[in-house]
Amino acid sequence: MYRGRLKRDLDDWVGRGLIDAATAGRLLEDVDRRGARFSIGGVLSMFAALLIAASLLMLIAANWELIPRLVKVIGIIGLIWIFHAVGAVARLRGADRIAAGSLVLGSAAFGGAIALIGQLYHLSGDTFSAMFLWFTVTAVSAVLFRSGALAIVAGALSLVTFGGGFDSFGWDIGSHGVWAWWPPFGAAVVFGLSHRTGANRAKHFGYVLLVTWIWWMTILDRGEVYAFGVAIAATLIFLALTVPRSPLAAIHRKLGASGSFYALLLALSGFAYVQGSAVGAVSIAVLSVIILALSIAAIALDGRDNGAVRFLAYGAFAAEVLYLSYETIDSILGTSAFFLLAGLVVAILAFIVIRLEKRFSRPVAEVTP
Repeated sequence: MYRGRLKRDLDDWVGRGLIDAATAGRLLEDVDRRGARFSIGGVLSMFAALLIAASLLMLIAANWELIPRLVKVIGIIGLIWIFHAVGAVARLRGADRIAAGSLVLGSAAFGGAIALIGQLYHLSGDTFSAMFLWFTVTAVSAVLFRSGALAIVAGALSLVTFGGGFDSFGWDIGSHGVWAWWPPFGAAVVFGLSHRTGANRAKHFGYVLLVTWIWWMTILDRGEVYAFGVAIAATLIFLALTVPRSPLAAIHRKLGASGSFYALLLALSGFAYVQGSAVGAVSIAVLSVIILALSIAAIALDGRDNGAVRFLAYGAFAAEVLYLSYETIDSILGTSAFFLLAGLVVAILAFIVIRLEKRFSRPVAEVTP
């Protein structure tokens, strides 16, 4: 996607004479050399890995009773070592796609080994313990092999592990004990894997894990007051990241588009939760103003360069307007008055935002000694 947009921009710039064709070609070559681009071969290699894993599982299942217990254990452990060895050799030879597929198969074999050994020897345990062990070992393998594919698998396993905790301990926080606090550390591990392996998409699993954990700990379990507090904190984080000339601008650039997006998502979802629980007309109106104002502010501050924030803000604004229409459907005149007032407020905000954009977009004069 990025390469396609860049190529269209470069072609346009070449056509307008801003750059020459040779420079455009060198820029595309640099992007191809540094970035991970879409490859049919890479996709097919991952499909092949999944199909081979499925065939092995079906073969074992079809002849399960005929295979001696010791052979089963030795076979599954051998598969783990074979797949990791193939991945290591392929990586040394520069065959990254084969390495990625082999390492994913090795991780799948390890997950199968956990279930197999527990079943054969009737070991006591729960879903959370098994998934946490699988996640931990996969994360270690991703670090050792610097594998982006394993980083993504580890990210997915972190979410499955979090869900496994509810299956094993229930929804009550107290029943989880100290394990209720593992998701922030798991998210930090996923962020570290994303940075070390260069698999930028893996960090989204960490963000989703962190946001889901915050929802469970402070919103769903403790009610509206905590939800409002979380929404306020997330709003302040979003503003601190996106306000022009903010001291946290460097952190925002380092985090990329995802940092401000998930902060805004948490803020809007928190306010929406409180609004859905509110019963008074004044409370609903105040929260509506907050959500609409935050949506407009998000578009103004980060919408131009961050498509995810822009579309999230558009969606929140539209959903809030529809929600207000539903709440005030009994009074057409009241709905009309609200839309008129909202339109005037948005027009004023648009004027202010345009003025601010012009102010902040002015080039700073260079001071020469």
